[in-house]
Amino acid sequence: MSNKTALPEGIETVAVVGAGTIGASWTALFLAAGLDVQVYDPADTGRDYVRDYVATAWPSLRALGLASATEPGQPRFFATPEEAVQGAQFVQESVPERIEIKHETFRRIEPHLDPQAIVASSASGLLVREMQEGWQDPGRFLLAHPFNPPHLIPLVELLVNDKTSGGVLERAEGFFAACGKVTIRVRKEVPGHIANRLQAAILREAIHLVVEGVASVEDVDTAVSAGPGLRWAIMGPHMLASLASGGHGLETFYDRYGDSFERWWQDLGAPHLTPEVAAALAAGVRDEEAGRDFVELAASRDAKIVAILNVLGAAEGGSG
Repeated sequence: MSNKTALPEGIETVAVVGAGTIGASWTALFLAAGLDVQVYDPADTGRDYVRDYVATAWPSLRALGLASATEPGQPRFFATPEEAVQGAQFVQESVPERIEIKHETFRRIEPHLDPQAIVASSASGLLVREMQEGWQDPGRFLLAHPFNPPHLIPLVELLVNDKTSGGVLERAEGFFAACGKVTIRVRKEVPGHIANRLQAAILREAIHLVVEGVASVEDVDTAVSAGPGLRWAIMGPHMLASLASGGHGLETFYDRYGDSFERWWQDLGAPHLTPEVAAALAAGVRDEEAGRDFVELAASRDAKIVAILNVLGAAEGGSG
């Protein structure tokens, strides 16, 4: 499934600053888009980790039509973030989610950036206005929050504010579309952006149901993956609710079921992640794993994501 567009004029080199799980995944995606990729990560094992990650991700990228080359190109690695960003027209920052680390990174790279370079942060929980405090001029900085793994999950949440220069958001949208991503605009800054808040709402009730003894960890997971999760892969909750009206519209759906939803909302839980709760959930996940290790489970997840995306692409008339 590939709906890539042409890269915006002038973007040929991308810097990835911070190459853990998210940064390595970004690296694979950017290489698939035919970009030169310059990478910085402070870990001694960073280079081997990124190379191994790209090699593992490449078959999935080819299966989705996001990569045409049989073998991936090689990123260039640099010892400092200052060196990594030089000559790049786009920078994807994915350093650890601590504001002091973000600020220090921004202070270090800002003097070495191309004047027209855009810097996008992968931050999940930090606010744009907090991160902007690390810049002398935050005009070309924005949030571009992906979902793990970024080389497979299409969504990127974009957020700017009144300190962002004109045209930056639109150019970022064009860049990510050229890499095969689907972007949405966060219109008002809130902690967690949009999709993470939706995930948090589901996870809160999933934990509550286990803590209250309503269901096992595995059965809660099955309730999602074999139930509404299948519908959510196709359409969002508002459109699905409208379809559940039988063609009579969303107003009719809520007229019919509004009282039930109000009753359920009032009974939703608010669990606390104490060590005891975390241990009970972890034990449930180990039961669900049934001896499968991380590598096996991650590979299964990725293969199923690729299959779903290709089926959806074919259904929508895309290439599969």
